[in-house]
Amino acid sequence: MRVAVDIGPLHGHRTGIGTAVHHLVEELEDEPGVELQRYLLSFRAPDVPGQVRLPLPARLATRMWARFDRPTVDRWIGGADVIHGTNYVLPPSGRPGVVSVYDCWFLQHPELAIPDVARAGRILRRAARRGAWIHTSSEASAVQARTLLDTDRVRSVHLGPPDHRPAPVSTPEPVRALDGRRFVVAIGTCETRKRHRWLVEVFSTVDTDAHLVIAGAPGDATAALEQVLDTLPATVTDRIHLLGPVDADTKAWLVHHAVAMAYPSSDEGFGFPLLEAQAADLPIVASRAGSIPEVGGEGVHLVDVHDRAGFADALATVIDDGPLRERLVAAGRSNLTRFDWAATARRMVDLYRTATGAT
Repeated sequence: MRVAVDIGPLHGHRTGIGTAVHHLVEELEDEPGVELQRYLLSFRAPDVPGQVRLPLPARLATRMWARFDRPTVDRWIGGADVIHGTNYVLPPSGRPGVVSVYDCWFLQHPELAIPDVARAGRILRRAARRGAWIHTSSEASAVQARTLLDTDRVRSVHLGPPDHRPAPVSTPEPVRALDGRRFVVAIGTCETRKRHRWLVEVFSTVDTDAHLVIAGAPGDATAALEQVLDTLPATVTDRIHLLGPVDADTKAWLVHHAVAMAYPSSDEGFGFPLLEAQAADLPIVASRAGSIPEVGGEGVHLVDVHDRAGFADALATVIDDGPLRERLVAAGRSNLTRFDWAATARRMVDLYRTATGAT
């Protein structure tokens, strides 16, 4: 079977999707009977032998694909049996297609989507209408996708674990002020569904001397987060640290030195930070929402998504309750064994066969 696979997410800043595509492609290369044709839609990425660069300006192509099922990519893909769009976008083609959808938030809340994301949503809907198979990284997202995309051609295949990075030997510069302090960490882009503003409001009510550290790129909720910080007293804001985006070493230091992870997301498609925390023996307090219970398993202290008092109580308890922390850490270690990239690749090959009618 020859699979044309979009490697665009491997270029530029490595996101969670980039991590997922990297591991999937690596494992697919070892699958017997599978030949990969790597392609990408980018004039900026370096030219690498063996990959196909679609000769289309990305912005023009996505604007066309959001409205029409052309131009098709068949002339450039070659003899591929199936095309896998690994990042929400499946280009028009006469070949069977699979498209990966990591979460459905932007489909549920199109008013919050930036223009590029909104276009990807329109391309995704057109692909679903053409009969493409939708791959989701959790069953929770699969349930949403069936309704939002009006198709039964949806299959859930869990991703594998994120790369585990040991704690750096020395404290990275961005977190020197935290050395020796107890702190709770939250990791993720500052977007509405991650609820960092909500977390700050909740944390301000917790009776603790611990600090709160939020690490992640700015997003649509950054201004709201800064506004709520302006309303809180200095006794609270002195213990809240907004780091912005951090490098891999700094993130590793955070998950290895925190007393807990806070994960108050109102929806989640998979949730790599959950598994990163569990790999670092870090207990988690999280919302009972989206894929969080499915992916985090018994290694997460779950709280109803709108229960502010319950989340505050759970944080206070996990920070100070040694036996509870030990139970969560042990359950997290056990939970990690459920995730394996080789298994992900095998299940994706099964989906490719389904898409081509081979099974």
